[in-house]
Amino acid sequence: MEQMIQGKSRATWQQEYPILADMTALRETFWRNPRKISTQEALAQCPITPEQVADAEARLQRFAPYIAQAFPETAAQGGIIESPVRPIPQMQQALGREGGLTIPGSMLLKCDSHLPISGSIKARGGIYEVLKHAEDIAIQAGKLSVTEDYSLLNSDEMREFYSQYSIAVGSTGNLGLSIGIMSAKLGFRVTVHMSADARQWKKDLLRSKGVTVVEYTDDYSKAVKEGRRMAEEDPKCYFVDDENSVNLFLGYAVAARRLQRQLAEQGVTVDEEHPLIAFLPCGVGGGPGGVAFGLKLVYGDAVHCFFAEPTHAPCMMLGLVTGLQDQVCVQDFGIDNRTAADGLAVGRPSSFVGKTIQPFLSGSYTISDEKMYHYLAMLADAEDIWLEPSALAGMAGPLWLLGSRQGQEYLKDNGLAGKENQITWMPWATGGNMVPPEIMQEYYRAGKAHIG
Repeated sequence: MEQMIQGKSRATWQQEYPILADMTALRETFWRNPRKISTQEALAQCPITPEQVADAEARLQRFAPYIAQAFPETAAQGGIIESPVRPIPQMQQALGREGGLTIPGSMLLKCDSHLPISGSIKARGGIYEVLKHAEDIAIQAGKLSVTEDYSLLNSDEMREFYSQYSIAVGSTGNLGLSIGIMSAKLGFRVTVHMSADARQWKKDLLRSKGVTVVEYTDDYSKAVKEGRRMAEEDPKCYFVDDENSVNLFLGYAVAARRLQRQLAEQGVTVDEEHPLIAFLPCGVGGGPGGVAFGLKLVYGDAVHCFFAEPTHAPCMMLGLVTGLQDQVCVQDFGIDNRTAADGLAVGRPSSFVGKTIQPFLSGSYTISDEKMYHYLAMLADAEDIWLEPSALAGMAGPLWLLGSRQGQEYLKDNGLAGKENQITWMPWATGGNMVPPEIMQEYYRAGKAHIG
């Protein structure tokens, strides 16, 4: 008997949405979002407000004195956890040659791969959510007020206070690192529930920080489900819910306000005549969704955001294409959710993020594991920048927009045709700086083999 998906057969779904045939066949594909509307219209119906993002940014500023003390590597930046923006002209040329075309405009890499403390984009949302919780319970207990110098949190007294409480999270790797490292530093007891596809070195690193790691033979969704269940049994345990967390989303969204200042310092203009096109690797959706929302708040219709997902784990695209959001998982369509891009190895998307970001998002595309390794080696050779495989998912974006019929139609329909020389292309590098050198060399050799 044929499996039914929300009351329809797989064949019926494919008839309604032909792109599903390519997705289920694990072919790389590009999807343009038909539900995208103007930023002004989207903001009018959005449950997240600009004021919430501003509040998140102010909270991170309050914590900056503590961060600077607890993590000396951030002291030069005054305790602000931020990543550089780097021009990658040699990679831009290499990508163009590979695609048989010239990529006009300029290409900048947002290096969240080099964020301090946990070396990935998750240092934004994950660390912010831990800090928000730490502030809430300290204020409630009379241990802190928002007018005080938060460096007082870096004391044995406060670590003893926080040790009464625990924090839990389900993760494929990088979110677990950010939650685990920050929570343990503050003094919380921390448990990270990790899926089988998480990298061993990430598990080992967490354990070295005093974090309890619970492993599951199933995928990410199982780790989240079990983590949530165990946290519900302990009234002093706070569960960081990657699938539904507004706080994670807000932490990611702050990135855009900082990027605006960085681009201005580099003399980069972003407006209707000088568009910014961002390509964001996507797993469950929180990181890319929050960043995309923040970018839309800052730049409005002058920015265009695309998600990038592995061919073996395109959960967010599947949820958006069908409109089912988290009511469908990739396994329902026979997709195995097995990918070398461990941070993107998610079978079911966040419903909260999907519904929130849908009217803002320009589209999505999928990329093979082989192509991610290939770009990893290309970037290392061209720019001496070293990333983990999932962080290379955004590199294919310009080739889709310039070299495919659907991409060219998007440029034309959105008034970008003829402005290609003024476009800033921005792949978002989501992780890699904490990868052990011997593991990075394995990635590089795999990439060179694919190039060969």
